[in-house]
Amino acid sequence: MTLALEGIRVLELGQIYNGPYCGLLLAQLGADVIKVEPRDGERLRFRSTEAAETHEFLMLNSNKRSVAVNLKSAGGKAAIRKLAANVDVIIENFGPGTMDRLDLAPQDLLELNPRLVYASGKGYGSTGPYAHMMAMDITVQAMSGAISSTGMPDGPPMKAGPAFIDFSGGIHLYAAIMTALYQRERTGRGQLVEVSMHDTVYPMLASSLGAIHNDPERVLPERTGNRHSGLAVSPYNVYPTQDGWLAIISISDRHFKGVLECASRADLHDDPRFANQKSRARNMDALDAELEKWTRLRTRDELAAQLQAHGVPCAPVRTVREVDQDPHLIERGMIRYVEHPDKGRVPVPGSPLHLADSPVGPLTVAPRLGEATDEVMADLCGYTAEEISELRATGAIS
Repeated sequence: MTLALEGIRVLELGQIYNGPYCGLLLAQLGADVIKVEPRDGERLRFRSTEAAETHEFLMLNSNKRSVAVNLKSAGGKAAIRKLAANVDVIIENFGPGTMDRLDLAPQDLLELNPRLVYASGKGYGSTGPYAHMMAMDITVQAMSGAISSTGMPDGPPMKAGPAFIDFSGGIHLYAAIMTALYQRERTGRGQLVEVSMHDTVYPMLASSLGAIHNDPERVLPERTGNRHSGLAVSPYNVYPTQDGWLAIISISDRHFKGVLECASRADLHDDPRFANQKSRARNMDALDAELEKWTRLRTRDELAAQLQAHGVPCAPVRTVREVDQDPHLIERGMIRYVEHPDKGRVPVPGSPLHLADSPVGPLTVAPRLGEATDEVMADLCGYTAEEISELRATGAIS
């Protein structure tokens, strides 16, 4: 079966999570993704180990080909220009101005290849007061309001555990690339597409921003812990159990009725403090206290099964170690396994994108550093064996 993106060739100058995850989504659906790395490897490859690739690197680079190029050398820059002329997409998430300083500016590459989709993942974009700022996941979390809205009301601001900023940027960049490729089918022209990681967070603050604009007279804490960010829904919390924690949310009277039936607390049904969603939100401290009396006496999974049987949205708080072996993710193909020459069988992500007529093909282990350099330089750049040897001798490739 033909994969959805078969025939699309991508040059990925990605690093860490943002660009590589975008490239991974493309590679899993059949695109030929050529990963350009420095001669000593992309910084994630050996970040915490010298002997073999980090697990993070293996997770984000299945089904790619690696070429090792010195982008600061004349020969390396010339090779990138030749590659740019023969690909459909370029992905880069370097710091502000890096590609210009390397004499590989987007407009120059688009002039070289008018059908090129040049995809730039940036922390704050190329315009605006923050455009000059370097960006990492935690710094964009700080600037975007994510950190200030995370944590307990009486505690310090706290970053989110997952690196959701980097991955949100990569996902949106994938969407921008696919949109530009679709438009190219009609116009015949490529274009520059850009995603600011900072831009992607603002819509995620919907509940927190709602707290400001829905009831301007009510002053709410910046952080609400595990409660609803706008303190507009209750029950909405993570509740203690005998052996862990359980997340429960009730956004309708029907859900709340299910909670009371499950807890055998019919007496609370007629309590005026909990008569409707608005009153429950105003009295969430009292309501949470009543529910904790019940949840503390039962196990996490017992409660989850009972509440789900009563139609109440809930879920056990899983540890990362539990998620690493999650049978649901394994059955859906989101956790898959590849054979690494040094590490043996290792788990890597499948694709969250499910296309009925174009399933994700077999996954291959992330490539060894520069293993496809000669092949790519010969096939796409047209270099002879002698020219490739000369590039290697001058340090342009590895």
